[in-house]
Amino acid sequence: MLTNKQELKFFVFLGTILFVLLVVSFIFGHRVRRENISSPSKVAVENPFDKIHISAKAAYVFDVRTGEVLYEKNADTRLPLASLTKVMTALVATELAPTYSVVTVTKEAIATEGDSGLQLGEHLSLKDILDFSLTGSSNDGVRAVSLAFGALGSSTTSPEAIENDFIRDMNKKADEINMKNTYFFNVTGLDETDHKGGAYGSAKDMALLFTYILKNHPELMAATRKPFVAVMSEEKNTHVAKNTDTIINSIPGVKASKTGFTDLAGGNLVVAFDPEIGRPIVISVLGSTEEGRFQDMQRLVAASLKAIQK
Repeated sequence: MLTNKQELKFFVFLGTILFVLLVVSFIFGHRVRRENISSPSKVAVENPFDKIHISAKAAYVFDVRTGEVLYEKNADTRLPLASLTKVMTALVATELAPTYSVVTVTKEAIATEGDSGLQLGEHLSLKDILDFSLTGSSNDGVRAVSLAFGALGSSTTSPEAIENDFIRDMNKKADEINMKNTYFFNVTGLDETDHKGGAYGSAKDMALLFTYILKNHPELMAATRKPFVAVMSEEKNTHVAKNTDTIINSIPGVKASKTGFTDLAGGNLVVAFDPEIGRPIVISVLGSTEEGRFQDMQRLVAASLKAIQK
């Protein structure tokens, strides 16, 4: 039979064991709980543009809805625009006259470099000749437009003076849109000489131009979404223009497109597309090669799609 002293020691020993077991149980349980709590992963989100390689001298990718610049390369560098010039020609004409206005194809227009099939003396609506000229990059088409509307409201009569009036309107519009690095010498973008382009501008400025058109004249570039366009003159002559943008069908939700190429400019291309409803992206590529501009654009479109899905 245990004495009182032995009983006390026994209970002290038992209490100590229980206390140790409680402490061990608490520590083990705390560790298990901590291991089961997931901590936020610190995996860096890769920018899809980081590893992209393009041959263009300059490029700009702009999210119109958010105002975010997704990518830029030499965005403010002034480079020859080639036929991207025609977009400004079309914009100015649209703001000078209604689209149902009639344009006459003159001998001065026909004399312009490049034969797109327009005939001397025939008449087309402004809308039709712009659709034809923008899609197929017709030099004689935009020249006819500038000669038709370059002297509205003035007494100017000579073709040279009429066209100079129109070019002044183009440069004025560039200033209004805040295209700080853009200047036009002619309405087509054809090189003036072996060392002087018909117009100069930056990749950023071209994105600004397309953004302005999307917001203010969204139907101006509608025809350039198609692989070809057919228009008819008042004389019942049908003119078909094949889209100079050969990758138009591979761009999702395309809203506008325009190519440009001269010896001085190299290959240029600007595209606006809407991968999500109400979220247009404008991509401009300047100073690439004739084929490289399309490869550059495809890479930038693919990277843009990944960027907006992050």
